[in-house]
Amino acid sequence: MSGPSTSQPTLEQVAALAGVGRGTASRVINGSAHVSERSRQAVLTAVEELGYVPNQAARSLARRRTDTVALVISESEDRIFGEPYFAGVIRGISAAVSASQRQLVLVLSQVHDPSSPLERYLSRQHVDGVLLLSLHGEDPLPARLVARRLPLVLGGRPVGLTGVSYVDVGNVDGARQGVEHLADTGRRRIATIAGPQDMAAGQDRLTGYRDVLSTRGLDAGAELVAYGDFSQHSGQQAMRELLDRVPDLDAVFAANDPMAAGALQVLKERGRRVPDDVAVVGFDDAPMAQFTDPPLTSVHQSPEQMGREMVALLFEQVDDAAAAGASTVLSTELVRRAST
Repeated sequence: MSGPSTSQPTLEQVAALAGVGRGTASRVINGSAHVSERSRQAVLTAVEELGYVPNQAARSLARRRTDTVALVISESEDRIFGEPYFAGVIRGISAAVSASQRQLVLVLSQVHDPSSPLERYLSRQHVDGVLLLSLHGEDPLPARLVARRLPLVLGGRPVGLTGVSYVDVGNVDGARQGVEHLADTGRRRIATIAGPQDMAAGQDRLTGYRDVLSTRGLDAGAELVAYGDFSQHSGQQAMRELLDRVPDLDAVFAANDPMAAGALQVLKERGRRVPDDVAVVGFDDAPMAQFTDPPLTSVHQSPEQMGREMVALLFEQVDDAAAAGASTVLSTELVRRAST
């Protein structure tokens, strides 16, 4: 008589029990968002019933995979560890990579040289793919990774580069929501603290601001625009510039919450009451927005969701190179607080 089988259940058995194809079962197990909820539940039920556990070592050898993903952030350490946006994206990425039983390697680098240890490391010998966050327009790294056929997903729409997968938020629409709210409350001299113009988020949020002013027939002169780098300090500097140039301004749309917080500090220093004299809207709806003085009206986005979606797109490329070039744009929503 033969005893009970000690062999481990296979992915094929999971797919058969769930009534789906092997590829669908693989996407569910790898955490991809691009599967129907019905298929996802069927696969998860089959996994639990069979006691299926992915054999990472065998999978790596058979598929020539490392089961390692690199997250490269092209910003200074001060910004990465000081701004809640980055923490949120990293949390989402880390959770999704961990759920797929892969390893995450975090790389902080602002300068990319083809001969640097970083770029030698970013190859299929070491990683299955790369997630690149906070891309600036002049950064040559994405094009070099594409040339190596290394799966790549960007956090944010790339500037001047096509055919690359990315996850972004509806920056133009979000900015429109914020500025329309200011116009709806009767504000007529609406200034903006715009973000860096070598980044899509900076460009798109400025576009949304200008769209509303044009539609509403409001003044859109260049004196109403000051530029920052998404830091709180740059928001302070930009707000001083705006008040010196346009002392009668009655509203400010800042392209992110740290710059809006900087603007609030300067308005208080200059004796301007918020929102009585000047209304302020930010973008991010970061935790800090609830604790500024006064609490900040802001356009909500979910950095953690962005991180999870970046990982899902990357894993699709790892499984199928034809998936390169896909993009996901997440929605935004205005959250109103006392600053308006």
